[in-house]
Amino acid sequence: MLPRLPLISSGLRLLASPICPASSAPIIAKCAFSTQPPRAANILGSLHDFKDAYKKLIRRGRGPSSGKGKTSGRGHKGQGQHGGVPAGVNGGQTKDEVVAGPYGFKNQFSVNMSPLNLNRLQQWIEAKRIDPTKPITFKELCESRCLHGIKDGVKLLGKGASTFNIPINITVSRASASAITAVEAAGGTITTRFFNRKGILQTAYPHHFPEQPRLADATSRKDLEYYRNPEHRGYLAGTLKPSDNPESLFFKKPEEAEKARNLKRRGQVKKQKATDRLW
Repeated sequence: MLPRLPLISSGLRLLASPICPASSAPIIAKCAFSTQPPRAANILGSLHDFKDAYKKLIRRGRGPSSGKGKTSGRGHKGQGQHGGVPAGVNGGQTKDEVVAGPYGFKNQFSVNMSPLNLNRLQQWIEAKRIDPTKPITFKELCESRCLHGIKDGVKLLGKGASTFNIPINITVSRASASAITAVEAAGGTITTRFFNRKGILQTAYPHHFPEQPRLADATSRKDLEYYRNPEHRGYLAGTLKPSDNPESLFFKKPEEAEKARNLKRRGQVKKQKATDRLW
Protein backbone atom coordinates (compact mmCIF):
# COMPACT_ATOMS: atom_id res chain seq x y z
CA MET A 1 0.00 0.00 0.00
CA LEU A 2 1.36 3.42 -0.95
CA PRO A 3 1.91 5.94 1.88
CA ARG A 4 -0.69 8.60 2.60
CA LEU A 5 0.13 12.21 1.79
CA PRO A 6 1.14 14.34 4.82
CA LEU A 7 -1.11 17.27 3.98
CA ILE A 8 -0.78 19.27 7.19
CA SER A 9 3.04 19.35 7.31
CA SER A 10 3.24 20.09 3.60
CA GLY A 11 0.76 22.94 3.98
CA LEU A 12 2.68 24.51 6.86
CA ARG A 13 5.93 24.39 4.92
CA LEU A 14 4.22 25.96 1.89
CA LEU A 15 2.73 28.79 3.98
CA ALA A 16 6.11 29.54 5.52
CA SER A 17 7.81 29.61 2.13
CA PRO A 18 8.67 33.11 0.81
CA ILE A 19 7.44 32.18 -2.68
CA CYS A 20 3.87 31.62 -1.47
CA PRO A 21 1.61 34.54 -2.58
CA ALA A 22 -0.66 36.11 0.03
CA SER A 23 -3.80 35.58 -2.11
CA SER A 24 -3.46 31.79 -2.05
CA ALA A 25 -2.82 31.50 1.69
CA PRO A 26 -6.51 30.96 2.71
CA ILE A 27 -6.94 28.22 0.10
CA ILE A 28 -3.78 26.38 1.20
CA ALA A 29 -4.79 26.67 4.84
CA LYS A 30 -8.28 25.30 4.15
CA CYS A 31 -6.86 22.30 2.30
CA ALA A 32 -4.11 21.66 4.86
CA PHE A 33 -6.32 21.79 7.96
CA SER A 34 -9.38 20.05 6.47
CA THR A 35 -11.22 17.65 8.78
CA GLN A 36 -11.81 15.13 5.98
CA PRO A 37 -9.57 12.05 6.13
CA PRO A 38 -6.96 11.88 3.36
CA ARG A 39 -7.80 9.56 0.50
CA ALA A 40 -5.58 6.61 -0.17
CA ALA A 41 -3.18 6.94 -3.07
CA ASN A 42 -4.15 3.46 -4.35
CA ILE A 43 -7.89 4.26 -4.96
CA LEU A 44 -7.47 3.18 -8.58
CA GLY A 45 -6.91 -0.35 -7.33
CA SER A 46 -10.61 -0.70 -6.40
CA LEU A 47 -11.93 -0.03 -9.92
CA HIS A 48 -13.64 -3.00 -11.55
CA ASP A 49 -16.02 -3.79 -14.38
CA PHE A 50 -19.78 -3.84 -14.05
CA LYS A 51 -21.14 -7.21 -13.00
CA ASP A 52 -22.92 -7.85 -16.33
CA ALA A 53 -20.37 -6.09 -18.52
CA TYR A 54 -19.26 -9.33 -20.14
CA LYS A 55 -21.29 -12.29 -21.32
CA LYS A 56 -20.00 -15.69 -20.32
CA LEU A 57 -18.91 -17.58 -23.42
CA ILE A 58 -19.90 -21.18 -24.04
CA ARG A 59 -16.78 -23.37 -23.90
CA ARG A 60 -17.53 -26.37 -26.07
CA GLY A 61 -15.81 -29.73 -25.88
CA ARG A 62 -14.48 -29.23 -22.33
CA GLY A 63 -16.04 -32.27 -20.66
CA PRO A 64 -19.56 -33.36 -19.71
CA SER A 65 -19.84 -31.04 -16.71
CA SER A 66 -19.93 -27.98 -18.97
CA GLY A 67 -23.13 -29.17 -20.66
CA LYS A 68 -21.54 -28.73 -24.09
CA GLY A 69 -18.84 -31.40 -23.91
CA LYS A 70 -18.13 -34.48 -26.03
CA THR A 71 -20.18 -33.69 -29.16
CA SER A 72 -20.22 -29.93 -28.39
CA GLY A 73 -24.01 -29.75 -28.74
CA ARG A 74 -24.05 -31.14 -32.30
CA GLY A 75 -25.40 -34.62 -31.59
CA HIS A 76 -24.21 -37.89 -33.13
CA LYS A 77 -23.26 -38.35 -36.77
CA GLY A 78 -25.05 -37.08 -39.80
CA GLN A 79 -25.21 -33.77 -41.61
CA GLY A 80 -25.88 -31.83 -38.43
CA GLN A 81 -22.55 -32.88 -36.89
CA HIS A 82 -20.31 -33.24 -39.89
CA GLY A 83 -21.39 -30.15 -41.80
CA GLY A 84 -23.92 -27.34 -41.91
CA VAL A 85 -27.62 -27.56 -42.78
CA PRO A 86 -28.73 -24.68 -45.04
CA ALA A 87 -31.83 -22.74 -44.06
CA GLY A 88 -35.01 -24.19 -45.56
CA VAL A 89 -33.68 -27.73 -46.11
CA ASN A 90 -36.48 -30.23 -45.50
CA GLY A 91 -34.50 -33.47 -45.24
CA GLY A 92 -33.85 -33.75 -48.96
CA GLN A 93 -37.47 -33.56 -50.11
CA THR A 94 -39.05 -30.60 -51.83
CA LYS A 95 -38.89 -27.44 -49.77
CA ASP A 96 -42.06 -26.09 -48.21
CA GLU A 97 -41.73 -22.73 -49.94
CA VAL A 98 -41.60 -24.54 -53.30
CA VAL A 99 -44.65 -26.71 -52.55
CA ALA A 100 -46.88 -24.05 -50.97
CA GLY A 101 -45.27 -20.89 -52.27
CA PRO A 102 -45.31 -17.52 -50.55
CA TYR A 103 -48.74 -16.31 -49.51
CA GLY A 104 -50.30 -13.43 -47.61
CA PHE A 105 -49.12 -9.84 -47.32
CA LYS A 106 -48.35 -7.27 -44.65
CA ASN A 107 -50.99 -4.58 -44.24
CA GLN A 108 -49.09 -1.34 -43.76
CA PHE A 109 -52.22 0.42 -42.46
CA SER A 110 -53.00 -2.10 -39.69
CA VAL A 111 -52.68 -0.97 -36.06
CA ASN A 112 -52.47 -3.08 -32.93
CA MET A 113 -54.90 -1.43 -30.52
CA SER A 114 -55.12 -2.43 -26.86
CA PRO A 115 -58.76 -3.38 -26.19
CA LEU A 116 -60.68 -1.87 -23.27
CA ASN A 117 -64.21 -3.15 -22.61
CA LEU A 118 -66.86 -1.23 -20.70
CA ASN A 119 -67.44 -4.03 -18.19
CA ARG A 120 -63.77 -3.97 -17.14
CA LEU A 121 -63.83 -0.19 -16.87
CA GLN A 122 -66.98 -0.30 -14.71
CA GLN A 123 -65.40 -2.98 -12.51
CA TRP A 124 -62.36 -0.76 -11.91
CA ILE A 125 -64.57 2.25 -11.11
CA GLU A 126 -66.73 0.30 -8.67
CA ALA A 127 -63.58 -0.94 -6.93
CA LYS A 128 -62.54 2.76 -6.57
CA ARG A 129 -59.36 2.18 -8.55
CA ILE A 130 -60.42 4.87 -11.06
CA ASP A 131 -62.12 8.14 -10.13
CA PRO A 132 -65.06 8.74 -12.55
CA THR A 133 -65.35 12.43 -11.54
CA LYS A 134 -62.02 13.20 -13.22
CA PRO A 135 -61.08 12.85 -16.91
CA ILE A 136 -59.87 9.34 -17.71
CA THR A 137 -56.77 9.18 -19.93
CA PHE A 138 -53.98 6.70 -20.59
CA LYS A 139 -52.33 7.80 -17.34
CA GLU A 140 -55.25 6.69 -15.14
CA LEU A 141 -55.66 3.44 -17.07
CA CYS A 142 -51.98 2.50 -16.69
CA GLU A 143 -51.61 3.61 -13.06
CA SER A 144 -54.65 1.58 -11.99
CA ARG A 145 -53.43 -1.41 -14.02
CA CYS A 146 -56.65 -1.48 -15.97
CA LEU A 147 -54.39 -1.75 -19.01
CA HIS A 148 -51.10 -3.59 -18.94
CA GLY A 149 -49.17 -1.60 -21.50
CA ILE A 150 -50.43 0.28 -24.56
CA LYS A 151 -49.39 -0.76 -28.06
CA ASP A 152 -50.57 1.52 -30.90
CA GLY A 153 -53.40 3.04 -28.87
CA VAL A 154 -56.52 2.12 -26.91
CA LYS A 155 -59.88 1.17 -28.45
CA LEU A 156 -62.98 1.29 -26.25
CA LEU A 157 -65.26 -1.70 -26.96
CA GLY A 158 -68.90 -2.27 -26.06
CA LYS A 159 -68.77 -5.50 -24.04
CA GLY A 160 -70.96 -4.85 -21.01
CA ALA A 161 -72.71 -1.85 -22.60
CA SER A 162 -76.15 -2.96 -21.39
CA THR A 163 -75.13 -2.64 -17.72
CA PHE A 164 -72.84 0.38 -17.95
CA ASN A 165 -74.41 3.27 -15.99
CA ILE A 166 -71.54 5.49 -14.77
CA PRO A 167 -71.06 8.96 -16.36
CA ILE A 168 -67.41 9.35 -17.35
CA ASN A 169 -65.23 11.66 -19.43
CA ILE A 170 -62.75 9.47 -21.29
CA THR A 171 -60.22 10.05 -24.08
CA VAL A 172 -59.08 7.07 -26.17
CA SER A 173 -57.64 6.41 -29.61
CA ARG A 174 -60.74 4.79 -31.09
CA ALA A 175 -64.17 3.61 -29.95
CA SER A 176 -66.85 1.31 -31.29
CA ALA A 177 -70.37 2.56 -32.03
CA SER A 178 -71.90 0.51 -29.20
CA ALA A 179 -69.38 1.89 -26.69
CA ILE A 180 -70.10 5.49 -27.77
CA THR A 181 -73.82 4.93 -27.43
CA ALA A 182 -73.49 3.35 -23.97
CA VAL A 183 -71.18 6.07 -22.58
CA GLU A 184 -73.37 8.91 -23.82
CA ALA A 185 -76.57 7.17 -22.63
CA ALA A 186 -75.06 7.09 -19.12
CA GLY A 187 -74.46 10.86 -19.27
CA GLY A 188 -70.76 10.75 -20.10
CA THR A 189 -68.61 12.07 -22.93
CA ILE A 190 -66.07 10.32 -25.10
CA THR A 191 -63.34 11.81 -27.31
CA THR A 192 -61.15 9.97 -29.78
CA ARG A 193 -57.73 11.46 -30.43
CA PHE A 194 -54.68 10.56 -32.50
CA PHE A 195 -51.59 9.47 -30.56
CA ASN A 196 -48.25 8.50 -32.04
CA ARG A 197 -45.78 6.39 -30.09
CA LYS A 198 -44.23 9.35 -28.28
CA GLY A 199 -47.67 10.80 -27.55
CA ILE A 200 -48.77 7.54 -25.94
CA LEU A 201 -45.72 7.52 -23.67
CA GLN A 202 -46.13 11.21 -22.87
CA THR A 203 -49.79 10.77 -21.89
CA ALA A 204 -49.35 7.51 -19.96
CA TYR A 205 -46.15 8.51 -18.16
CA PRO A 206 -46.07 12.32 -17.92
CA HIS A 207 -43.39 12.31 -15.19
CA HIS A 208 -40.87 11.22 -17.84
CA PHE A 209 -41.63 14.37 -19.91
CA PRO A 210 -41.21 17.40 -17.59
CA GLU A 211 -41.40 19.87 -20.48
CA GLN A 212 -44.72 18.42 -21.75
CA PRO A 213 -44.27 19.03 -25.51
CA ARG A 214 -47.27 19.46 -27.77
CA LEU A 215 -48.94 16.25 -28.92
CA ALA A 216 -48.58 15.38 -32.59
CA ASP A 217 -51.64 15.59 -34.84
CA ALA A 218 -52.87 13.14 -37.44
CA THR A 219 -51.24 13.47 -40.87
CA SER A 220 -52.28 10.45 -42.96
CA ARG A 221 -55.51 10.46 -44.94
CA LYS A 222 -57.04 7.49 -43.08
CA ASP A 223 -56.40 9.13 -39.68
CA LEU A 224 -57.69 12.52 -40.80
CA GLU A 225 -60.88 11.00 -42.18
CA TYR A 226 -61.44 9.08 -38.95
CA TYR A 227 -60.82 11.87 -36.45
CA ARG A 228 -62.74 14.54 -38.38
CA ASN A 229 -65.88 12.39 -38.42
CA PRO A 230 -68.42 13.41 -35.72
CA GLU A 231 -69.79 9.85 -35.62
CA HIS A 232 -66.44 8.70 -34.23
CA ARG A 233 -66.39 11.63 -31.76
CA GLY A 234 -63.07 12.71 -33.25
CA TYR A 235 -61.18 15.67 -31.88
CA LEU A 236 -61.02 17.24 -35.38
CA ALA A 237 -64.79 17.24 -35.87
CA GLY A 238 -64.90 20.99 -35.15
CA THR A 239 -62.74 21.75 -38.20
CA LEU A 240 -65.40 20.52 -40.66
CA LYS A 241 -67.08 23.05 -42.90
CA PRO A 242 -70.79 22.76 -43.76
CA SER A 243 -69.95 21.68 -47.31
CA ASP A 244 -67.38 19.03 -46.27
CA ASN A 245 -68.05 15.33 -46.23
CA PRO A 246 -66.63 13.78 -43.03
CA GLU A 247 -66.18 10.38 -44.67
CA SER A 248 -63.94 11.59 -47.50
CA LEU A 249 -61.09 14.06 -47.33
CA PHE A 250 -61.26 14.87 -51.06
CA PHE A 251 -65.04 14.97 -51.46
CA LYS A 252 -66.53 17.78 -53.60
CA LYS A 253 -70.14 18.76 -53.91
CA PRO A 254 -71.71 17.73 -57.26
CA GLU A 255 -72.10 21.33 -58.48
CA GLU A 256 -68.46 22.13 -57.63
CA ALA A 257 -67.23 19.00 -59.40
CA GLU A 258 -69.33 19.85 -62.50
CA LYS A 259 -67.96 23.39 -62.53
CA ALA A 260 -64.38 22.08 -62.38
CA ARG A 261 -65.05 19.67 -65.25
CA ASN A 262 -66.54 22.46 -67.40
CA LEU A 263 -63.53 24.72 -66.80
CA LYS A 264 -61.16 21.92 -67.72
CA ARG A 265 -63.19 21.07 -70.80
CA ARG A 266 -63.11 24.67 -72.05
CA GLY A 267 -59.39 25.09 -71.37
CA GLN A 268 -60.01 27.91 -68.91
CA VAL A 269 -58.22 26.38 -65.93
CA LYS A 270 -55.09 28.55 -66.27
CA LYS A 271 -57.20 31.66 -66.80
CA GLN A 272 -59.25 30.89 -63.68
CA LYS A 273 -56.09 30.31 -61.63
CA ALA A 274 -54.71 33.65 -62.78
CA THR A 275 -57.97 35.32 -61.78
CA ASP A 276 -57.98 33.72 -58.33
CA ARG A 277 -54.37 34.69 -57.65
CA LEU A 278 -54.01 37.29 -54.90
CA TRP A 279 -50.72 38.82 -56.08
